[in-house]
Amino acid sequence: MPQNIFHQSSPPATGERFEPLHTQPGLLIERIISSPRIAHTEYIQPQDEWVLLLQGEARLDVAGKTTALQSGDYLFIPALTPHTVLEVSDGAIWLAVHIGGGV
Repeated sequence: MPQNIFHQSSPPATGERFEPLHTQPGLLIERIISSPRIAHTEYIQPQDEWVLLLQGEARLDVAGKTTALQSGDYLFIPALTPHTVLEVSDGAIWLAVHIGGGV
């Protein structure tokens, strides 16, 4: 049954909402919906991550380098690479694909 990535995509009051869309050994595909009121959490994940910003704007720190993203931009973040979302627009929607590393 088809589903829509934008269905029920209201942002949380604070932080981000992580919603698994598909999982199987070595693979996690998730939708992330962001509020501009987020903690600057540094992630260092054991798996590779490919992320697409479907809607909104964001600014990330990836291994000490600031990267700006707009709707349609995507980024590959290798496993064990420190990254932090610094700023994000209200209601930003991400599609994240996590590969390997015990996903």
